[in-house]
This record gives sequence, C-alpha cells and structure tokens, in this order.
Amino acid sequence: MLPIERDVLEKSIGEVGITNLLSATIRQICTLSKALENISEENFVHLELGNPGLPPEAVGIDAEMDALKAGVAGVYPDIAGIKPLKENGSKFVKAFLDLDIPPFCIIPTVGSMQGTFTMMLLLKQRIPEKDTMLFINPGFPAQRNQAKLLGFRTEDFDIYDYRGEKLAEKLESILKSGRVTGMIYSNPNNPAWTNFTDEELKIIGELATKYDVIVMEDLAYLGMDFREYVGSPGKAPFVSSIGKYTDNYILFISASKIFSYAGQRIALVCMSKEVYERKYPFLEKFYEMANFGDCYVYGVLYTASSGTSHSAQYALASMLDAACEGKLDFVGNCSEYGRRAHILKELFKKNGFHIVYSDDDGRDISDGFFFTAAYPGMDSEQLQKELLRFGIATIALPCTGSVQDGVRICVSKVDSDEVFSQLSERLKLFHNEH
Repeated sequence: MLPIERDVLEKSIGEVGITNLLSATIRQICTLSKALENISEENFVHLELGNPGLPPEAVGIDAEMDALKAGVAGVYPDIAGIKPLKENGSKFVKAFLDLDIPPFCIIPTVGSMQGTFTMMLLLKQRIPEKDTMLFINPGFPAQRNQAKLLGFRTEDFDIYDYRGEKLAEKLESILKSGRVTGMIYSNPNNPAWTNFTDEELKIIGELATKYDVIVMEDLAYLGMDFREYVGSPGKAPFVSSIGKYTDNYILFISASKIFSYAGQRIALVCMSKEVYERKYPFLEKFYEMANFGDCYVYGVLYTASSGTSHSAQYALASMLDAACEGKLDFVGNCSEYGRRAHILKELFKKNGFHIVYSDDDGRDISDGFFFTAAYPGMDSEQLQKELLRFGIATIALPCTGSVQDGVRICVSKVDSDEVFSQLSERLKLFHNEH
C-alpha cells in the first residue's frame, strides 16, 4: 500500500546495505525499489535504470543468429575486431559524424563500460606525471566509480554554471596544472540531457590540444538530440563531436541504446589516427609495444577479456552497415524516447516540479532518454526518499557529480498508457501531500 511509511522506508534502506542513499549505485536503488515493491505489494514506476525501452533491432538479431549457426561461438574473435565491424564502424562515423577514422582505429569492447574502464587505465599510464582524470559533470555514475577503482586522482566541475564562454576560463583553470591526462563527458548528457554547443566543443578541443589532454566523448545516445534530425547518412546536419576540434579524442559508440542491443554488451572505441599512433616511452617499456593503440588492444583489452563476443560483433557490423545504407533509421526509431520525455516533463511540471538542467546556453534542451527534476523545499535525498514512498524510483543528482538538488528521470520504462497513468496519479498524490 502506498505511500510507504517513512520508518519502513528507512528500515528497508538499511536492510539492502545502503549506507548513503546519495552515493548508492543505480543497481542498489533497483534492489531497494524491488524490496519496497514486495513490502507495498505495488508495482513501482521505474525511472532509475536506463535499460532500453524499445525492441532490439531485428537486423542485428538476424546477423548474430546467422553467425552462431556458422560456428563463430567455437572460435575466439580477433581482439582488435572482425574486419566487417571495423570497416562498418569507420563508415558509420563518417556517415553520421563526418569524421575520418580508419578501420584499424575502430575497436570493439564489451560495452562502453569496458571501453571507458580500460581506456582510463591506459591514460593513467601514458605519461606518469599526468595522473588526473577530469569529469565534466553531471555524468554517468559508474564512470566515476571506475576512476575510483583505478586509483585515479580526479578533478571535476558541474557544467550548470559554466556554459558558453564561461567554460573556457573554468577548463583552463584546471588544465593549466599539467596533471590532467584525460577528460570525460557524455553528449547528449546522462543525466541532464544537455548537449554541448559547437562553440563549447571548440573550447574543449582547443584546450585539449594546448594541454595534451585526451578527450573521452561518450556517445551512448548518439543522434538523440531530437531538436534536429541527424539520421540521414552522409548528409548534414551531422552529429556534433569533439572530433571536429582536436585530434586528441576517443569516441565511445555503444549498441545498447541506439540499437537497443544492451544485452549483448558491445560497443566501439573509436580513436583518432593521431591518438592510436602516438608513442610514449613508459608504454613502450611497460608493454613492449610501439604505439598507444596497440598497447590498448594487445596489452589492456587482451588481459581484460581476450576480445568481445564474436557473434555480437557480427550483429553490430550488420546494424552499422544498415544504418549507413539508409535501411535502418535508428534516429527515427529512438525518437519514441523524445515523445515519452515530453509527456513526463509536463506531468512533473504540472505537479510542482521544475527541470533542473533546462537549457543549452539559452536554448531549451531536447526531449530524450533522460531529464532532471527538482521539487521546491526538498534537497536531493529528501526528494528521492519521498518519491520512493509513493512508488517512484529515481537516482539523486549528487551521485552523478552534480551540485544541484534534484533527481534523474529515465523515460525508457514508461512504455504504456497504464504506466503513464500510474505515474500521473502518484505524482498528484505526492504533490497533494507536500
């Protein structure tokens, strides 16, 4: 029965092993919400976990099944990636980002999670005196935990107060120390759904070049800034990317959201040719290999997983090719998330909430996979707990590195009229009580 009593909520938080709700992982919040479902005997509205809310692309499934029937499950994959995947990955970044990345610089990983984790490890080693990872927040909480696990020294700042020209001064104040080896952000942003403007990407790119910083651009939601349609292969407008403004870049392109292929855990690490071929004295001595890219593939990835699922590589290669040939409109298919976000934003605003990260340097953010919401008079922890009492699961903004009060809303699991109606009623009850 809802709302759940506060003492019952607090007891449940302790029983699932959460010591600090604001720093709890997304998976811990999922465990807590499931426990509360059992207690309340009510299904929760799950806004906390970013699982795809659309069917996986059929072209990928068919290609993977064909590969399995052909026997690839019994053969180790090439660690650097099968030829069709590398070639189609190169075609894809040219078709949709207008960037020239040769096939040998395209490497599959077990999801972008493995990609960012293993790349952080190598960036930490490339120049010993460069020992710091910079996070442009808010961001994906798991990546912050990756840096923590690797023993990285970190710097970070919340983008909220540093849009446009203010970004340059803030970035340079951090980078001038010379200790930053890499910086990471997602674009569109998880959780805020902000997008850097071309002016801001230029600022980041020029400073990355000036201070020899490698930019890790997480494109998990590539093409999902639905304010402009960027789904026509080889035709402008293209997806905005840091690759236009510096050679010091590494892109992460995941199949999880753009192709709804999360279960097979496959993504691409796309290095600029200049990054791949860079030589570093420490890496040459440590790995006994000549360049950065080879150290990554044969030094780091080999020890991490000995390659990425053979059949899933064929699936991704097929989906990338279909997109490049105009046979798979992944941007149009994913626009369903924008429709859901528009409805959810109106529901939240109708019940007293406001959008926290609401614009891109003066332009309203897109409707998409995530957005952020706050309620007057409540800090992040209070809001997250009170929403849980009413059967609504979210994550708090502080765990994303944000210094703003509020919660992240994911729209992917609001996938039926019944769930929309359920959320509407619960938000109304929440607002009436508060």
